[in-house]
Amino acid sequence: MNIQKSFDQGTEGALYVVPTPIGNLEDITFRALTILKTVTIIAAEDTRNTKKLLNHFDIPTPLISYHEHNKAEREDQLITKVENGESIAIVSDAGMPAISDPGYELVQAAIGKDLPVIVLPGANAALCALVGSGLSSTNFYFYGFLPRKKKDKEAEMNRLKSMQTTMIFYESPYRIKDTLKVIYNQLGNRSIAIARELTKRFEEYVRGTAEEVLEWAETTELKGEFCVVVEGNEQEVVDTSPVWWSHLSVMEHVEYYTKEEGTTSKEAIKQVAKERNLPKRDVYQSYHIDNKKS
Repeated sequence: MNIQKSFDQGTEGALYVVPTPIGNLEDITFRALTILKTVTIIAAEDTRNTKKLLNHFDIPTPLISYHEHNKAEREDQLITKVENGESIAIVSDAGMPAISDPGYELVQAAIGKDLPVIVLPGANAALCALVGSGLSSTNFYFYGFLPRKKKDKEAEMNRLKSMQTTMIFYESPYRIKDTLKVIYNQLGNRSIAIARELTKRFEEYVRGTAEEVLEWAETTELKGEFCVVVEGNEQEVVDTSPVWWSHLSVMEHVEYYTKEEGTTSKEAIKQVAKERNLPKRDVYQSYHIDNKKS
């Protein structure tokens, strides 16, 4: 068990998770700038990209690379700094670290050492796309990047097609057409929205049915990273998988609860009646009376 009171012991010796703008530099927060200026070091997915951000805001804090290919070897080095009382920040190229970007392993490691992890709020493409899509945001499922291979992508869509919540995917401009085709073929002609170049000058939302958006994609030059927001399955999902007790007789079903669960016969009969959607008297008859006859 781990309980963290983030600010009880000041700001020394902490891992800060700092979101950075996804396109518009004005979306950086005052707090993010303060943290980036005051930490000992910034772990960046791409130091060249983050250096441009730091130069724009005159931030001299040194950088160290932390990306998919070196995160394991960097982990001990960064955690040791925090254990020694230094504060470090982790940033990705854009948006919230650890969301389809490196970061969650470092967060796990810090938590495992009982070190404070302080997450700043900030820019996130998935939430912008969801709210701007006009689709339900009451419940939603963020998937991230789908598999590259068509066969694997189709398998994932088939697995997700019964999901009743709005779904959010990230996709590259090179695979967006194929992904839209898979969505249409596997999920049907649902309402979807795609968003690209979010927060930038050429920000664009395309909303419509899967068929309409696919037709648009077929005739448009596609640039920029995409967020794809897909309507959940509005049809009632019927679970056709067999229930665990389907091979048991009524008497055996009751005896399972009395022998394995240690419940009284009265409670067992009540539970069996509920699960089988039978009148309690019928279950009672099968258990007490028919059982004696046999």
